This record gives sequence, C-alpha cells and structure tokens, in this order.
Amino acid sequence: MSETITAEWLSNPALQRLLAVLSADVEEARVAGGAVRNTLLGVPVTDIDIATTTLPEETARRAEAAGFKAVPTGAEHGTVTVIARGTPFEVTTLRADVETDGRRARVVFGRDWKQDAERRDFTINALYAKADGTIVDLVGGASDIDSRTIRFIGDAETRIREDYLRILRFFRFFAWYGSGRPDADGLRAGARLKEGLDQLSAERVWAELKRLLSAPDPSRALLWMRQAGVLSRILPESEKWGIDAIHGLVQAERDLGWEVDPMLRLEAMVPPAAERMEAMAERLKLSNNEAERLEKWAKAPQVRPDASERSLGQLLYASSPEGLCDRLRLALSAARWRAAQDTNALVEAGGHARLLRAAQEWARPTFPLKGADLLGLGLAKGPKVGEILKALEAEWVASGFEIERGALMKRATQMIDG
Repeated sequence: MSETITAEWLSNPALQRLLAVLSADVEEARVAGGAVRNTLLGVPVTDIDIATTTLPEETARRAEAAGFKAVPTGAEHGTVTVIARGTPFEVTTLRADVETDGRRARVVFGRDWKQDAERRDFTINALYAKADGTIVDLVGGASDIDSRTIRFIGDAETRIREDYLRILRFFRFFAWYGSGRPDADGLRAGARLKEGLDQLSAERVWAELKRLLSAPDPSRALLWMRQAGVLSRILPESEKWGIDAIHGLVQAERDLGWEVDPMLRLEAMVPPAAERMEAMAERLKLSNNEAERLEKWAKAPQVRPDASERSLGQLLYASSPEGLCDRLRLALSAARWRAAQDTNALVEAGGHARLLRAAQEWARPTFPLKGADLLGLGLAKGPKVGEILKALEAEWVASGFEIERGALMKRATQMIDG
C-alpha cells in the first residue's frame, strides 16, 4: 500500500485545479521535491514545485485556459511559473540530462518519471506526490527520510561531476536534515572531488554556504566539511582559526533567544583581520552590506569583561556599534561555552552580557560644538578650527560625554587665546 500525505498546502484549491488541468488527456502532473520532503520531515513548506509531462508551451496554454497567469521563467529548462490565485508554482517538464560540464547541464524533455527522478541530486529530493497525496518514491527517498540520511542518487562521484555545487549541497542538506554520520559514499566523493569547487562562481558558493550557516545547528556539517578538506577549499581563512566557536554560538542562540545569524556564524569561523576580511568579501562576492559588516567587526576593539560602561561608551563612539556588538556576542558565547569547566569564564560571561546589554541600549551622543562656534569666538577660518574641535571632542569623550556646551565654549576660548 502506497504511503500518502495530508497537508494543508495540498488541499489548496488553486493547486488542485492546476494539477487537474495539467493531468488531463494522458498527461500527468505531480508535486515534486521540497514540499513533499519537508512534509514527511515535519518541517515548514515554503515553495511548491510541480513536475509534469506537458511541454512548457502546453503547460502555459493549459494554465492560461484555466484562468491562471503563466510566466516562462526558465523555458529553456522546461520551467514555467504559474500564478494561481496569487500563489506562484514552478512547473517543470520531466527532463533528462544529456550533457554536463560540472557547472550546468543540457537537458532534453521526456515523459519518464523514473528518469526524471534519477537526474536529481539526493534521494530525499526525488519524491513526488499525486493530487490525492499518494507518495511516488522511485529511488528510495522515503526510507532515507525516515533515517535522515542524505544520499546521492546512483553513484555519488557521477552526480557530483555533473555539478560540483552538489558537494556543498550535500553538507547543506546534512546540516538541515541529516542525522548521525554523513553517508560514507557521499563524504568520500566530496573529499575526492573538492578541487572541482574551484570551477564554480563565487556567487553560487557563497549562496550555498550562507544557506548552510542558516541551519539551526550547522556545527556537525562544518566538522565533516573540515574533515573532508571542503571547508578550507572554499573558506581558507577558517583553516588556522577553526570552527570550535560555532558550538558555543549555537548554544547561546538557543539559550538567549538570539536569531540565527549566518554572518555572525561566519565571523566565529574566521580571524578578525580587516585586510583578510576585505579580500574574502571580494573573493566570495559578498554584498556591500555583508562586506561592510565584516569590516566593522574586524576593526572593532576587544572589550574586557570588567570594562566600565563609561569606557564602553568611549569605544562605541570611536568605532562601529554594530561591529562591537558582534565582538561582544562572540565573546559572550565563547565564555558561556567555557563556563561548564571554568568558573572564571562564568564571571567573564556575566561581564560580556552586561556590556552587550549596554551596547545595545547605547545612543550615540552629539558633540555640542561646531566649527561655526569657534568662528564666532573670533578664530579665523583654517586648519586650526579642525584641530581645536578635535582636541575639544577628545576631552568631551574622555569625560564620558559629560562636559556641557558652556564649559566647552569656555575651554575653546582658552585654547584660542592661548
């Protein structure tokens, strides 16, 4: 007896109508991949993809005849996005790969469901569901879901040579859905073929690594990536720095209610060296915001756990609050992790927690003087204006931002006259 699923998304009238029109007249359409996988795993479903025997032009024709909108988002690969009552569904014609170069594949359209399943990467991604919820499993994906095994379909090396990104996908899916040790064949194949990662675009590598770092707990996957030599291949900055800090960071996220932050996790794995971070951001083609955050973190000063809030304010004023908060989060999570064996670390953790709260509540004060104030005191325009302003600002910061405007004006007069 075939396994069936029941899910709210499957009862969506728009989806049922689309499956029906695509399955008329000897054709067939099924929900494919992630929606089926996630339902069986008991995790949220975000996107619903459909596989169909209809060719792209026929897919679009049938969808529009049913009153839906069809957009040829990837017609050369057989994909049409159907907007059905406000919900997008990616509908792809059954395919078979005829030529691959390690980065992309040339495909032909077909009608063979097993052939379509066997061209996919992992068994858990090659499951189909009919409109009534009946699971169609042609490659053993259901049993791998039960054991949470991430396994390549067929020969692991062959599948990786079709697209070397599958090495990173193997570890990413293990981070999200795997249990125990990674599949031995997949692990060995990834280790043997890791040089193929050099062929990939930086954008694809970073997108995949970022997804992996967004998993609830990526620490086991990162450990196996390091063991296989894959992590140092794509992130050489981590080689002498290590990934040990990830454990404490994940625990702090859980205990303290922090949101999963892939950028903070990346910072936990690499050295806070501004030049190396700039080069890494360029190599991985990070976004401007991501590169800027790395730079701010790398340039932010370390803060002693017993620092006063006055000295913290001075550091925040002189550097980036965002970068310094990242430093404090990592210091706090590291101290909490050590505290199980080291009572001194418990004291450190308390200090970092106090400073992090203060930093998050800190509002940047505004220096009360401007150049016009000095000109009003009779100082001529020129470099002297900036020099005196800078000296006065330094005194104001050193006071904990407590010197008031009147006292600063009096001090400015002394400096001008003196």
